Amino acid sequence: MITTEQAIKKYGQPSKNPNYLTTLQLPYPMRLAWDKNVKVNRMQCHKLVHDKLKAIFEEILQVYGYDKIVELGIDLFGGCFNFRVMRGGTEPSRHSWGIAIDLDPDRNKLKETSKTARFARPEYNSMIDIFYKHGFQSLGREKNYDWMHFQVKE
Repeated sequence: MITTEQAIKKYGQPSKNPNYLTTLQLPYPMRLAWDKNVKVNRMQCHKLVHDKLKAIFEEILQVYGYDKIVELGIDLFGGCFNFRVMRGGTEPSRHSWGIAIDLDPDRNKLKETSKTARFARPEYNSMIDIFYKHGFQSLGREKNYDWMHFQVKE
């Protein structure tokens, strides 16, 4: 897991009004997790992870196909950039840099474990493997909580 010190060294000081963000055009439309009628076609992320995230979503589309992505809720966007501290902590969230993304938060809640989290099911293994292949980690797989959360490894 990337530490705050490592994140600052590589990605800079997190900021409420950052100049390190860029726009990622998504290869398929996502739906806003808390209002599924709202389409998400692009998102803000750190410029140093743009190509990784692009490759992740392109490969997810190739492996699953759009209909399966929607059926599994992989398209439920929970956010990428959000300047804030970690829940229950004092250090900046990895979202503060735009180097983390949350997917399908309603069915992969923060405190859920592999017993109940949707992303812990076998049909999501390929998706999680794709994140790892491109330099991201799953907190669910690493820590067995917060299965919605994927963040850059380093």
